[in-house]
Amino acid sequence: MATYAYRCPDCGPFEVRLPIGTAEAVTDCPGCRSAARRVFTAPSLARLSPATSAAFTREEQSRETPEVVTRVPAERRWRTPQHPALSRLPRP
Repeated sequence: MATYAYRCPDCGPFEVRLPIGTAEAVTDCPGCRSAARRVFTAPSLARLSPATSAAFTREEQSRETPEVVTRVPAERRWRTPQHPALSRLPRP
């Protein structure tokens, strides 16, 4: 569902929630039933934290130009578990 803004010449602005793409250019005002024209507004965009914004930017860049790997990464060593019962678990 999307929120569409309309302006009635008599009552003023109002909003209507409709499925995306179904809003008409002119609709009836809910107050006085006169013709109200659709008003185009900027979408409601939330500001992101710098870390989240940077993560989105890296993700978008990797879609277009992925990082090329030229060698197999070095093996990572597993950390020894601190609890003795954990040392008996199978390792992947």
